[in-house]
Amino acid sequence: MNFALHLAREYGIGVEFADLGDWGADELRSEYDPNGPCIRVNMRVTAQLCGEELDAFVAHAVGHELYHHREHCGEVPRLPSRSLRECAAEMFARRFVER
Repeated sequence: MNFALHLAREYGIGVEFADLGDWGADELRSEYDPNGPCIRVNMRVTAQLCGEELDAFVAHAVGHELYHHREHCGEVPRLPSRSLRECAAEMFARRFVER
């Protein structure tokens, strides 16, 4: 099992695939909902992938949202700007793809 999914399960976070809508030129890969809690992975993206590429995408997307969950729970400090928080989430997510 992908380690990001394993960790989400340990945190008690549901992971589901959902249509997250059309974001124009931007691509919303995933979102974190603290009510639940739940991570939603955009099936508009996953529908275009298969094999190792799909596995890496899911690991990255879930890992990214796990960072936001850890912020929400106070495990990591909430950084002062959205751009810093997103950068930190991306760096955290890369660890799951490299495993």
